[in-house]
Amino acid sequence: MSTPFLSIVIPAFNEEKRLPRTLEQVSSFLSAQSYTSEVIVVDNGSQDGTFNLAVEFAHQISSGSPAFRVVQEATRGKGAAVRKGMEVAKGEFRFMCDADLSMPITEVNRFLPPILSGIDIAIASREAPGAIRFNEPSYRHFVGRVFNAQIRLFALPKLQDTQCGFKCFRASVAEELFRFQTIDGWSFDVELLFIAHRRGYHILEVPIPWFYNSETKVSVVRDSFQMGVDILKIRLNGMRGLYDKTAG
Repeated sequence: MSTPFLSIVIPAFNEEKRLPRTLEQVSSFLSAQSYTSEVIVVDNGSQDGTFNLAVEFAHQISSGSPAFRVVQEATRGKGAAVRKGMEVAKGEFRFMCDADLSMPITEVNRFLPPILSGIDIAIASREAPGAIRFNEPSYRHFVGRVFNAQIRLFALPKLQDTQCGFKCFRASVAEELFRFQTIDGWSFDVELLFIAHRRGYHILEVPIPWFYNSETKVSVVRDSFQMGVDILKIRLNGMRGLYDKTAG
């Protein structure tokens, strides 16, 4: 396959219930586009039928665009799964996409040329002017804003929403940043954006419609604590110059 215009990376852990509908929607959307594309599903050690389901779907869509691939990543964590997908992706633009499609897949083109040009990283934002949240419990919104306040204080002062699971990287930017990633869990994208900010890459928040999913795998108490620890780790790594070293 020649270099596709777009790669979509979908990390998946125990997603047999949500993944079929997501893959159908992604396939239908991409097949209607004028550009070439590929979809990479990264099974992250699922204990249900996620892997077999994804492989079966890829076999059914065996030619044309989008091309579907399924890979496995044994190291547990969303960050590890996304890194794996980005490592095998070939697209000029590489888009990480949550399996629940809380952002409609039809929004993808707003992250790409010709609608969006001259941007190194475009991140979906639930806080940028024009964004709309649907059905999110107020307590989860509050916790998210507290966490973002920590991120702005210690790592990324200008970004209002770093945790939405939809982000688009130019190929060369992805190839550089993911080599320096050290966090395998939920905070990996804060780390990537922190490195990108230090290196002067142009990051833009794109306002989106976002639909809360009650089956989210994020635990408010457990993951918020770990994310706080990760922010301090990121800050410390920056002070030690870990992100400034040339990758071997």
